[in-house]
Amino acid sequence: MQSLPSHAGVVIIGGGIVGCSVAYHLVKRGVSDVLLLERRQLTCGTTWHAAGLVGQLRATHNLTRLAQYTTQLYEGLERETGQATGFRQVGSVAVAASAARFEELKRGASMARVFGLEVQLLSPHAARERWPLLAIDDLVGAVYLPKDGRTNPVDTTQALARGARRGGARIVEGAKVTGIRTSGGRVTGVATEAGEVRADVVVNCAGMWGREVGALAGVSVPLHAAEHFYIVTEPIAGLPADLPILRDADACSYFKEDTGKLLVGWFEPRAKPWAEDGIPEGSAFEQLPPDLAHIEPLFAGAMRRVPALESTGVQVFFNGPESFTPDDRYLLGEAPELKGFYVAAGFNSIGIQSAGGAGKVLADWIVDGHAPFDLWDVDIRRCAPFQRNRRYLRDRTVEALGLLYAMHWPYRQPQSARGVRKSALHDRLAAAGACFGEVAGYERANWFGAPGSSPRYEYSYGRQNWFDACAAEHRAVRERVGLFDQSSFAKFVLKGRDAAAVLGRICANDIDVPVGRIVYTQWLNERGGIEADVTVTREAEDSFLIVSGCATQTRDFNYLCRAIPPDAAAVAVDVSAAYAVLGLMGPESRALLRELTDADLGTAAFPFGTSRVIDLGYARVRASRITYVGELGYELYIATEFAQGVYDALVAAGSAFGLKLAGYHALNSLRIEKAYRHWGHDITDEDTPLEAGLGFALAWDKPQRFLGREALLRQRRDGLRRRLAGFALETPERLLYHNEPIWRDGVLVGKISSGMFGHTLGVALGLGYLERAGDEPITAEWIGSGRYEIEVAAERVPARVSLRPFYDPAGERVKC
Repeated sequence: MQSLPSHAGVVIIGGGIVGCSVAYHLVKRGVSDVLLLERRQLTCGTTWHAAGLVGQLRATHNLTRLAQYTTQLYEGLERETGQATGFRQVGSVAVAASAARFEELKRGASMARVFGLEVQLLSPHAARERWPLLAIDDLVGAVYLPKDGRTNPVDTTQALARGARRGGARIVEGAKVTGIRTSGGRVTGVATEAGEVRADVVVNCAGMWGREVGALAGVSVPLHAAEHFYIVTEPIAGLPADLPILRDADACSYFKEDTGKLLVGWFEPRAKPWAEDGIPEGSAFEQLPPDLAHIEPLFAGAMRRVPALESTGVQVFFNGPESFTPDDRYLLGEAPELKGFYVAAGFNSIGIQSAGGAGKVLADWIVDGHAPFDLWDVDIRRCAPFQRNRRYLRDRTVEALGLLYAMHWPYRQPQSARGVRKSALHDRLAAAGACFGEVAGYERANWFGAPGSSPRYEYSYGRQNWFDACAAEHRAVRERVGLFDQSSFAKFVLKGRDAAAVLGRICANDIDVPVGRIVYTQWLNERGGIEADVTVTREAEDSFLIVSGCATQTRDFNYLCRAIPPDAAAVAVDVSAAYAVLGLMGPESRALLRELTDADLGTAAFPFGTSRVIDLGYARVRASRITYVGELGYELYIATEFAQGVYDALVAAGSAFGLKLAGYHALNSLRIEKAYRHWGHDITDEDTPLEAGLGFALAWDKPQRFLGREALLRQRRDGLRRRLAGFALETPERLLYHNEPIWRDGVLVGKISSGMFGHTLGVALGLGYLERAGDEPITAEWIGSGRYEIEVAAERVPARVSLRPFYDPAGERVKC
């Protein structure tokens, strides 16, 4: 082992393809003081045995951008470095053996057009023309992506390493990191078997060791290794060298030409977690026992799709470990627990196709201090702290591997490792027929089945089995009153003499309001992008209650804590578990509450945007007159130990008012009729309030200038180039989910950010950003003058556009 320097600007832990990509891109950004430490040899973890598939179409626009960049990088990497990579753009064919799978592929093809990818829909016969060994008797259709490719993972990693070294980076093999040094909440260096290295930044690219390396720093990196199987056949006569990658997700199989042979791999529905008690100390270039019994049914499915396998020998039975995360999305970004400690790990068997883009954006993140664009899908701050639990990871990994090729149904819920986080009302809701979904481990009632039923999802791309139940819940809220358990809200208290000043800086709206007022506001970054979408309630002169979404709890609390200056007299506390929340919503909500409290709930005494502690049943409850459904309603914040009593009182009194329990599917349907934005879909850290139509929540002239104000002033002066609008399909048969292309006068101008059926209006509704080409700003006149279509599974459906909510556009019902 080479001697180590005493200091490096950036220390990268792990010499797989991701670690080498981060090093390569850091030197491209002018950061030459980079030290990469590899415990054994480059690629010896999981990179060396990867299949080397380089696909481009991912689940979201920005992840597809990363995959597209990876392809572009690999295409020129050999010319740049002189190191052969084996990269070839041979294209890929994905086949469908059912109408549902073909619907999924067609929706993916529509997304690909939005993302600028070349894509072709194929008939079964056309698919066989591109893949001559294909059996097509049971196929419905296929999709062809001509720019997909393949590469040699080891050679590509060596090329990235060579490029990094040329830029000044040092790469040291045989250097195991044994500790992470920290001080004052910031990383300061690493300890190795050969000594310590001080560092300004440390990057965890340790692959399947990422969880253990994170633990050295007190950082949660939830991933677990699983066994991944593939075979390599004997040579097949006449096998074309330029054969596209073939994916048959219905058979859990992928096929790749490999020097005249076929490499066939699987993502089976029930996987085998590996190294549950920790990865063996000497693990390098690990090859696990083949387990022929496990792959036999998978092999049978592959032979049905490619009958030539029946008469072809197998040269290699391979089984090697890969790392998987609880939601099948990799982990990227600065850890919320420790400043200067970054993570790029848990790539779920797509590390080769992700490494180029992930390395580039992480290098940008390190250099610029923020992500170059919205990366919420893979941001490590989406993870809850409990998810590092070893048993949880083991049980979820059994399912996670197979989900790569499972049907990606709308609203699909994981089946494994459930029941982790529950509301105090969970058992009551279950007894009332709730069907639960999961967000960040939290069990939430999505819909309620009929009495005596056992509600469970029956998935499809059309109207699923809960559609009518959701419609009934929706109508109850619009016409009478509904009750939602919203206990999963993230809830923070900021308290202290300087609390108002701290919030005044990060809140775009004015939160310096009288005690008992609620303020809807965004937290912005310096670029004007929306970091969080919250409500702030002033509980006292020096105390504020901040409410956000369950999925963003870790992210938002981290943002809040980091916004408190070291010398400020303010402390933030996460009180999410301390309070249950019941949303009582609908025109009869006030009348129902009056049965249980002597508080004056009249509009004059208790107007919209008011929050007070009232008697309710036998409890003291904070009642906040706010809504996410567009009706008169109250969010009731109840100390957890009182929640069941308050719930029982509401249900008992509610029968006289037609009270109906309602779930999150109805909530989503109600909010989209009102065009209420959802952070993570409709608004992100690269969308501004002006683009999102949230200018009403900007307090331009408040005494304390908010973060991002200057960027928004420039945008207001120069005019907008994109704008969020609402869309209503002209036909009730088709449904919207997300990423459907938006066409204006035959020109592609945007995509749907979120969609749901609006039961009051009787059609599918969506929100989506429109972009105007050229130098002219986007205006309401330009938006309103076009003819619109939304592309749903390769079919264009006429749609109406509106910059105002389709339901109650004046907002009269929430203020009555």
